[in-house]
Amino acid sequence: MNLPTPQEITELQTHLTRHWHEVSPNAEQPRGLLRLVEENHLRNFSLWHEEDVARRDDLGFEAVYNAKRAIDAYNQQRNDFMEKMDQAFVTGLEPKPEGVPFNSETPGMMIDRLSILALKEFHMQEQVDRTDVDEAHRARCADKVSVIQRQRQDLQTALADLLAGVLAGTHSFRVYFQFKMYNDPSLNPELYKENEA
Repeated sequence: MNLPTPQEITELQTHLTRHWHEVSPNAEQPRGLLRLVEENHLRNFSLWHEEDVARRDDLGFEAVYNAKRAIDAYNQQRNDFMEKMDQAFVTGLEPKPEGVPFNSETPGMMIDRLSILALKEFHMQEQVDRTDVDEAHRARCADKVSVIQRQRQDLQTALADLLAGVLAGTHSFRVYFQFKMYNDPSLNPELYKENEA
């Protein structure tokens, strides 16, 4: 399998973040790992904006309730796409099962974090560009943009190093499925007790 580079992944996330603020968000990659990256990023994009809605006090109970429900669903889907990305990396890289150091995060988890950082950078830059705030606010936010950019670059480099190590046989990772319990009616006591009533 031909896997995209970490730089291609972060460039796609940056592009999509800008693009989706101008048009209705939609995954467009036809297939493969970049499609999974895009689907994961779409869930994080949607989550970000629902989180903003959920914190408003002026919309009433129903709007906040609906936002919280949407957050729950997007978060489950986000985790599902992380696992699908990891499966693609396992197929494409065939990591060694034993005998080498294991990374604590999987490539899918790292890509998910890169996705969130892309959103954070975009929205912090919006604060820098505001004209209705004072210079001190813009300066504080500009400093934060610099930190986020360094963090993204460091994480992109860490992902590249992990993938190179897996290819060289010097490092590996294991995919531990999340086993999310709160959405599963057979595992969440609040849900299965409700069904027994």
